[in-house]
Amino acid sequence: MWHPIKHFVTITKHRHKVIAHCKKAGILWQGLRHDLSKYTPVEFIAGAKYYVGTRSPNEIERVKFGYSKAWLHHKGRNRHHFEYWQDAIPAEKKPLAPVEMPIKYVAEMFCDRVAASKIYKGKSYTDASAWEYYAPNRDRLPMHPKTKAVLEKWLLTLRDEGEEKAFALVKQEIKANIKNKG
Repeated sequence: MWHPIKHFVTITKHRHKVIAHCKKAGILWQGLRHDLSKYTPVEFIAGAKYYVGTRSPNEIERVKFGYSKAWLHHKGRNRHHFEYWQDAIPAEKKPLAPVEMPIKYVAEMFCDRVAASKIYKGKSYTDASAWEYYAPNRDRLPMHPKTKAVLEKWLLTLRDEGEEKAFALVKQEIKANIKNKG
């Protein structure tokens, strides 16, 4: 079924939530640029074609073809996805291995996950939703251990202490990271 308007509304609502979350985290500029590739033909057409409204169209495309052309395009252009941060590590003799993500992109990933949970869960969203989506697959994700530790700390803070505390922690850690590097 072809749903370009519904898909456009969904991705735009998602972007607006990410922008608001990025503002809370102190990375507004990243929020303003978040997921612009979703409006490109390769991603938008697949999104409209496989739109269901309760989960990513990329999952539907992946089931149909065994991979998602839209996802491959998306993850290669958006640094807030841990899959972007894979590289050949000759010293470890691994063809591809996860690389530690800069904290500002981990923060955007956190904002993205929270926003996606709000969009897909709707009225059934709780502060635990992003953790509940993440947790079942966490041991299988090819994410750098330091990146994973930071993301999990923030998701658990959201789950256990609420949104205000979680975003305050994210903002504080971004500022501390900038201060330590400067």
